[in-house]
Amino acid sequence: MTTQTAKKELPACPVETTLMLIGDKWKVLILRDLMPGTKRFGELKKSIGNVSQKVLTAQLRDMENNGLLTRTVYAEVPPRVEYSLTDLGKSLKPILDAMQNWGEEYKTQNL
Repeated sequence: MTTQTAKKELPACPVETTLMLIGDKWKVLILRDLMPGTKRFGELKKSIGNVSQKVLTAQLRDMENNGLLTRTVYAEVPPRVEYSLTDLGKSLKPILDAMQNWGEEYKTQNL
């Protein structure tokens, strides 16, 4: 998919565009776990928790295709694969911080 094709397929509403890119529960958790730095697949699966390998792989591929993260494969035996956020992915930090602050505030008001 070229960048030009991707732009044509984006929703007119910017909020809808953001939700399309990170609106899935697993994608937000992947972003959260990659904010501090690079992680391997197994580390992500363990830190995220109840996600299947198939779903995690699909989410990572989608995020890579959308330019939010990079996947680096090392020619080792067994192969080592690492994931890290691109600058575009890192630019979502204020959104995740706002979600964390809102969640903390909600918990204190509703306990």
